[in-house]
Amino acid sequence: MNGPQDLGGQMGFGPVAPEVDEPYFHAAWEKRALGVTLCAGAMGAWNIDESRHARESLHPAEYYASSYYEIWIKALEVLLKRHGFVSERDLKAGTAVDPAATPKRVLKAENVRGVLAKGGPCDRPVAQPARFKAGDPVRTKNFNPTGHTRLPRYARGKHGTIEAVRDGFVFPDSNAHGRGENPQWVYTVVFEGSEIWGEGADPTLAVSIDAWESYLEPA
Repeated sequence: MNGPQDLGGQMGFGPVAPEVDEPYFHAAWEKRALGVTLCAGAMGAWNIDESRHARESLHPAEYYASSYYEIWIKALEVLLKRHGFVSERDLKAGTAVDPAATPKRVLKAENVRGVLAKGGPCDRPVAQPARFKAGDPVRTKNFNPTGHTRLPRYARGKHGTIEAVRDGFVFPDSNAHGRGENPQWVYTVVFEGSEIWGEGADPTLAVSIDAWESYLEPA
């Protein structure tokens, strides 16, 4: 989707100003926001792609006015309501008011370290061989989906070169919407700066993205 999170190449937002020695958390509530989000995800009602889409689907005015972890919490509210774990009345009351769905599993404190260490691998075998190889010229498809996608808006309809064939990975565009993992080959694609930014771009710059196979076609 062309959501508020897809800022690449857009103007008017000012320079990127990285914070020197930026801490992991700027306030205690941010640490709690991360913990609550991870524990809620461990209930097994949604996957990482659905959670990303929930963040992307926030209204642009709300998204841009929110800090990083405020976005996480607002999206978590959407997910919890969608899957029946909380109601609007619960949120307004600040406590459980209505009956709630039963989670598939509950992450207990003594298991947190092991679960986080295990991670959530999303590499999967793909039945068919890779369509492209390193060095192949390709063009990204130019589409504007209403659902989740990992192809950035600035890189659509652009000519690039396959730099590397990675592996098979869960296809987020379908996985975010409950339509299966449908794994595909993923490639690193490199674009010249002028292809992305056009006339006047710095000739020494290049941009690379990781792209699922269905995003690409032979150039």
